[in-house]
Amino acid sequence: MFGRNTIKSDSTPADNPIVRISFDFALQILAYVQELEQVRRFVIAQQLLRSGTSIGANVREAQHAESRADFVHKCKVAAKEAAETEYWLLLCKHAPSYPKPPATLFATLLDIQRLLSRIISSTKYNATGTSNDPH
Repeated sequence: MFGRNTIKSDSTPADNPIVRISFDFALQILAYVQELEQVRRFVIAQQLLRSGTSIGANVREAQHAESRADFVHKCKVAAKEAAETEYWLLLCKHAPSYPKPPATLFATLLDIQRLLSRIISSTKYNATGTSNDPH
């Protein structure tokens, strides 16, 4: 397996920062989605639930990638899900009748996006010696 992942006995992420942070973010998303559902904002809640929890699922899947290219691909999918999640959170933030997302969601999401960007760039760089990805 290409990726490495150490899991504590309760099956929560341990020492891998992106795995841990994306898991914690998914828990935060679950809590915010409950707030949205309490005020009957079901459609956006479901979109946010799907994209926000998919980040961690893709990161976790990347830890068991079959190759370096597969690892990078799964991390890129996670990065795309993070961008979609940011869109839904911004809609909620700016919609007057929606409960505002906690600032911690945006801060954690930014950390995830930065980590994924570094992981993708460094993995590609280590594979070729140069990074030819414009992203």
